[in-house]
Amino acid sequence: MLQEIWQAKWLTNNGLFHQKLESSLCDYLGVQNLSLFSNGTLALITAMQSMKLSGEVITTPFSFVATTHALHWNGIKPVFVDIEPKTFNIDPSKIEAAITDKTTAILPVHVYGNPCDIEAIQQIADRHNLKVIYDAAHTFGVNINGESILQAGDLSILSFHATKVFSTLEGGAIVMNSPGMKTKIDQLKNFGFVDEVTISEVGINAKMNEVQAAFGLLQLKYVDELINKRKHVADMYMAGLADIDGLYLIQDTPGVRHNYSYFPVLFDEKKLRATRDDVYNHLKKHNIFSRRYFYPLISNLAAYSSLGSASVNNLPVANRVAGQVLCLPMYADLAENDVERILNLIREIL
Repeated sequence: MLQEIWQAKWLTNNGLFHQKLESSLCDYLGVQNLSLFSNGTLALITAMQSMKLSGEVITTPFSFVATTHALHWNGIKPVFVDIEPKTFNIDPSKIEAAITDKTTAILPVHVYGNPCDIEAIQQIADRHNLKVIYDAAHTFGVNINGESILQAGDLSILSFHATKVFSTLEGGAIVMNSPGMKTKIDQLKNFGFVDEVTISEVGINAKMNEVQAAFGLLQLKYVDELINKRKHVADMYMAGLADIDGLYLIQDTPGVRHNYSYFPVLFDEKKLRATRDDVYNHLKKHNIFSRRYFYPLISNLAAYSSLGSASVNNLPVANRVAGQVLCLPMYADLAENDVERILNLIREIL
């Protein structure tokens, strides 16, 4: 593929591999319109630009910092609401109380690839004339009863970072409902150019290059196989930890095709001999690197902790989960003996 890129002498700016990857991803994901980006954060920032959001946007504190940083880069005030205790997604029952005359949108996150309550969120948005942009960074290939989760809301944003189920090394995409919005977003990610002499809006440079696109086309050939391998790892973890009182494991949702992007475990220290951080450090001592996703909460970071909605009293579930969650190593080629070793070390300390 690299040789083809050099021969074509088209390295970026909507090249041949870029065009092919967009088309192939639309087919695989079951969506009509998709725009590739150099990374997921720029896709988030541009998505908000395309919707002309302002004022306040209601979102979750339980996510990677890029979710809220994208709001900040657009001059938008994040308003945090609490999460559901079983899915860790934004709690729809908390959203309406946070809406003000300055609210322009809702920014939920499909945490760990588990779908939000999209129907409840859309009903709230429709009642209050709000936009809905989903941070769908974890949800590549996830669908509900055969329908892509990426069709929910006004826009959905994917990440193709190297750690994701599907990767272009760095990269991302916006999924939209109309060809007109795709045209607008394609222009925004290319400085706002409409043609050689016309710039419609103040855009940014967020284009995916041909090397990234070629890598993605290769990855796409194997993504179903990789997801199946991840499921096998998840099944092993589930079987090995299910009988330990004090651990909470997220179960698969009926009708949902999951992608097993993460394997989160909640540690209830009231029922266990060790805390989440004890387990984290015990694994680290044996060169096993788990991750406390997402700790600390975005709302507890210095940049956002002064916001009224960042109060611990406003976010009791999110604060509890952030203090208990540990994501175990998860990737397609994780060997069975390594999974067993991880399980044995966890059981040993607990």
